[in-house]
Amino acid sequence: MTAGRNPFNGEEKRTQIERKKKILFVCTHNSSRSQMAEGLLRALRGNRWEVASAGTTPTGVHPCAVAVMAEIGIDIRDHRAKGLDAFQGIAFDEVVTVCDHAQESCPVVPGGGVKRHQSFEDPAAAKGTEAEVLAVFRRVRDEIRNWIMETY
Repeated sequence: MTAGRNPFNGEEKRTQIERKKKILFVCTHNSSRSQMAEGLLRALRGNRWEVASAGTTPTGVHPCAVAVMAEIGIDIRDHRAKGLDAFQGIAFDEVVTVCDHAQESCPVVPGGGVKRHQSFEDPAAAKGTEAEVLAVFRRVRDEIRNWIMETY
């Protein structure tokens, strides 16, 4: 074996910094599911992913989504609902639709790389007492978190 540097022995510095992949979560209103997915992936895997979310028909961030995320230490109070047009010209490595309506109304996202679909129940459609509605938001939040942990 000839004498020389072994690039695997820690002496060599990396010459190229690995870039974070860009991901966009899309749902209809960008009020609950995609907002929770954005906050969860950023908190759980933010070292690997640059995360954003958008809606096909954006409204506002649902206060119950903000509340249940705060329960697990993730602050999405400053999130705002955005339309797909806010990301025009941005290339994403992955675009994930998190509701069936977004998948149907958004078959192609400009700048989208890999397209993935994972549908979750719309917690904003939940009816009942405040406690019952919050329970639905918590369940959906936990389903999204579990899916993120398994997938990313």
